Amino acid sequence: MSVLAHVFEATGIATIVLSSVREMAEKVSPPRALHCEFPLGRPLGRPGDAAFQHDVLARAFALLGAPSGPVLVDHPEVIEADEQPVACALPPRFDPNLPAAVDEAHGIRKAYDRALARRGVTSVGRVINADEVPAALGVLHDVAEGAAWDAAGIPGGNTTAVCHDIRTYYEEAALELVGGTSPGGRSLEAWFFERTAAGSTMLAARAAMRDAGAKFPVWFYMAPGQR
Repeated sequence: MSVLAHVFEATGIATIVLSSVREMAEKVSPPRALHCEFPLGRPLGRPGDAAFQHDVLARAFALLGAPSGPVLVDHPEVIEADEQPVACALPPRFDPNLPAAVDEAHGIRKAYDRALARRGVTSVGRVINADEVPAALGVLHDVAEGAAWDAAGIPGGNTTAVCHDIRTYYEEAALELVGGTSPGGRSLEAWFFERTAAGSTMLAARAAMRDAGAKFPVWFYMAPGQR
């Protein structure tokens, strides 16, 4: 975004960048940037806190009045990332003949459906819908077990997008299971990769693809880089 800001400014369009990594903003020097020391993926800070989010935006737009640039200002509040897995119980196994992740995905479907009914919208759907999540996990299970990844039938042939849909399906169900609260920072991410069979399967499939010689970034963005 900082690089694009220079491109837009060169055409006469004023820009403001919400910075998440201060070192990057310092290096690229966008014309105007508000650095927000918030968890990655939450550029406006606290989910569901409209007053806080409006404060972030107001501080950002105020930079348009700066007489010259580059301008880099820090938001006064720091929000630490919560990386403790959210406390979310999963349903017990139902069909031991299925791979654990597939059985698990079926088990949380009712929670996902309740979340969809309550919110009226879902972010699942880049390449698969909720009905297709268990089958997609079955494909990842096969890859983790040694099946050739490029012949296993990964939906859409898009590893990143299918993993995004699976993880979103789980996280939307989890929010319903914990009562619609807003867990901190990376607590949902930690829960998915450290507590669910789906997360373990995804990481195992990713490692198998890497070890089998899949090119970067085909396997890399299946999960956050630090995992």
